[in-house]
Amino acid sequence: MTCDILATLHSPADVQRLDDRQLDECCAQIRETLVEFGKRAGGHIGSNLGLVETSVALHVVFDSPLDKIVFDVSHQSYVHKMLTGRAEAFLNAELFGSVTGFTNPAESEHDHFVLGHTGTSISLACGLAKERDMVAATGAAPQTRNVIAVIGDGALSSAIAFEGLNNAAEQGGNLIIIVNDNEMSIAENHGGMYATLAEMRASHGRSDRNLFTVFGLDYRYVEHGNDVHTMIEALREVKDIDHPVVLHVHTTKGLGLDAEDARHGVRAGRCEENHWQNPLAQEGTPLGARKYYGALAMDALAARFEHEPGLIVISPATPGSNGITHAFRAQAGPHYVDTGITEEHAVAFASGIAKAGGRPVVATSATFFQRTFDQVQQEVALNGTPVTLLSFGAGLSDADNTHSGAFDVPFFGNIPGLLCLAPTSRQMFLDMLAWSTSERNSHPVLIRVPGNQILGGERAGTLDPNATVEPQATDANNPWCGYHVAEAGDTVAVLGLGNAYPLARDVVHALASDDTDPVHATLIDPLQFSTLDETTLRALASDHTLVVTLEDAQLEGGWGEKITAFYANMMPGSGMRTLNFGADKAFTDRTPLVTLNSRYGLTCEAVTARIRSVLR
Repeated sequence: MTCDILATLHSPADVQRLDDRQLDECCAQIRETLVEFGKRAGGHIGSNLGLVETSVALHVVFDSPLDKIVFDVSHQSYVHKMLTGRAEAFLNAELFGSVTGFTNPAESEHDHFVLGHTGTSISLACGLAKERDMVAATGAAPQTRNVIAVIGDGALSSAIAFEGLNNAAEQGGNLIIIVNDNEMSIAENHGGMYATLAEMRASHGRSDRNLFTVFGLDYRYVEHGNDVHTMIEALREVKDIDHPVVLHVHTTKGLGLDAEDARHGVRAGRCEENHWQNPLAQEGTPLGARKYYGALAMDALAARFEHEPGLIVISPATPGSNGITHAFRAQAGPHYVDTGITEEHAVAFASGIAKAGGRPVVATSATFFQRTFDQVQQEVALNGTPVTLLSFGAGLSDADNTHSGAFDVPFFGNIPGLLCLAPTSRQMFLDMLAWSTSERNSHPVLIRVPGNQILGGERAGTLDPNATVEPQATDANNPWCGYHVAEAGDTVAVLGLGNAYPLARDVVHALASDDTDPVHATLIDPLQFSTLDETTLRALASDHTLVVTLEDAQLEGGWGEKITAFYANMMPGSGMRTLNFGADKAFTDRTPLVTLNSRYGLTCEAVTARIRSVLR
């Protein structure tokens, strides 16, 4: 691969010195680099391949960082990073992973926000433009000139994108909104607006129906968005404009993917698999927990569709990562709804279905459920509608700082009226799902889909995938609200919530196997984190002096601290001591899980050492 030009680009000023021929060569080299990077390192390759020419043209025409570019979601900022001094992170295998997959101000002055969720670029750009105009009105020199938001057509389904468009039209002033229309979201686009966008493309922007002009926004259309010279001309026409304008650019997602990629199912154009590409070396590896348990859940639900018209699966645009396969979608027909990137609508929509008598299931990532806190609390929990929320990717992981699932226990667990279940086996997960979606349940339920800690134990044979529990004596009216005593002991009780249960089991066995000072501790699977099983907690006080809680989520505001508070406030004379293990209240960025577990003391050695220090 020839990278002569790309290797010489250390700043946008270097890009601006390229002549027409060199610009074409630069785009070709960037595309070749992205294709090779995708094979070796993986990532959001498709969207970046489609945005090569736009990104190059942006840095030819505008003067970053004085002209500020905000990439929506920012997973399509790889080319921008290459052109702002970070190309080696995509060229040199030893530096793969040295920059994030999203914009990050800690890396470069050309990145203005840490972004990883959808739809916010226009609102952020409005804010940058507002401050610029306010400073300019005083006669001072603002630190911002042109403001450019780059947003994809899939991201337009987010409510906040329309809120931003609405505000931009009224605010006025220089604001350039580039809509990168590659005819795809994460999966297919869904929603009525996309027929209008198709009509706008077919008419080359001349259709009477126009999503943007109805807001009062100026509008331009570019059909050949993968031609760098066309893009340079289009951007020069709107540079320094004195009012908001939408530049609607038609591109091809994944342009440049080659025959080798195609053999692995990754193709250019409208292909869901080009959104996120795993390294080719990972092909054939077993499914991770999200896809494995998700597929099992979908199979179980699909078997009931014929006789249950109100059983409906809702995915806000992320089906593939959660085991909602193409085959399931085809089989489900109207029992499956992809709402687009609309978590707020998806949850409110589900509540409406449930109120009418249905049993909807909303399936998405823990991090994306954060986007719909109000609907979970108000439309679902406050109204008591029997919606089932399947939360994938919950808990500690090596995710970047925009996609962490470590905040889910404090988030969900403090919503009144929401039963939050944390199954610790395959069968328990399916049993909980079957109950929550049945007529036996009449309240909202959140199920924390088991993670790789559980799946790994099941595959290794240390956890029984068929293990489940009958409703406990302490929860006759609310299945699974009572804690499950898996192994009875004395002196010490170790409670492991959800993904932390395998660790709790290891700790109990390690304490018992110490020949010099064995401790036969009680092992408890709490099953849920929405309420306390006070009956079990009170019973422990009769022959235990220490209760230990383990959770793979933020400790502060979480589950374990509530048990500590229970003994302190409700049983102050019991003499019960407690130890709580969990994550700090902190953002983590691509930190290996083994490092996080060590940092937070979530290892068998650290937990047993703390227990023995308290018992001395």
